[in-house]
Amino acid sequence: MTIAAGQATAEQRPSRRDRLARYGRPALGLILPVGAALLWELLVRMGFSDGRLVPPPSVIFAAFVELAQSGELQRHVVVTSLRVAAGFGIGLVAGTLMGAATGYSTLLRRLLDPTLQALRAIPSIAWVPLFILWLGIFEGSKITLIAVGVFFPVYLGVMGAIMSVDRKLVEVGRAFRLSDTAMVRRILLPAVLPAYVISLRSGLGLGWMFVVAAELLGASEGLGYLLIDGQQLGKPAQIVAAIVAFAIIGKTTDWIIAAVAAPFLRWEDGFVRN
Repeated sequence: MTIAAGQATAEQRPSRRDRLARYGRPALGLILPVGAALLWELLVRMGFSDGRLVPPPSVIFAAFVELAQSGELQRHVVVTSLRVAAGFGIGLVAGTLMGAATGYSTLLRRLLDPTLQALRAIPSIAWVPLFILWLGIFEGSKITLIAVGVFFPVYLGVMGAIMSVDRKLVEVGRAFRLSDTAMVRRILLPAVLPAYVISLRSGLGLGWMFVVAAELLGASEGLGYLLIDGQQLGKPAQIVAAIVAFAIIGKTTDWIIAAVAAPFLRWEDGFVRN
């Protein structure tokens, strides 16, 4: 019985260690922001700064609570999230289709890619007056601007991933006389998927960046509007609270994409150092 108990304890130790590592590794990412926040709070309380222009975490938290109790925070978060979701969906579909077409066809790449690369170099703010002129100041112009931001990283990621597929894999597919559909499904899609997930995460990040410019287009709701409102009313705590909300929601959506894609990428045998 004693030997069996000792063996059970020895078998339990790795599992406990694994659980600790599983939950401890994500917590490592909180050390830097939490440590910086605590340090700034301490410096303000010790009188090294008045915290007027850069409020301490306690003041920012109070602003969060005030906005949440009034219902403004939830309303602005929902509006901004819906705009990003709509723009991300449009940019994702357009970028995927265009990237796949130009990556698979040399003719289409030579025909379309130079123009798309030139459009990619245009700053996001330069589109604002044009979209206002074309689509007005309502949701159409905002969602279109976000879609433009999402489109280019997805397009580049898909096209580059298809072009970098190992030629030997394609030759094997041709040797087995695979159709174009089978070639895409059985060879190109698995080879492209890792880079595609990275391009989705990059596109989503740009979508959250572009939504701020989009909400400058006469918006009366959204986290971008909350930023402008805080600037006009001289409320730095509200501005920082909106920035923190952007960071939290952006990181959450990025984690969702990574978590959804993880089961499809288990076959990867990449270098990961613990």
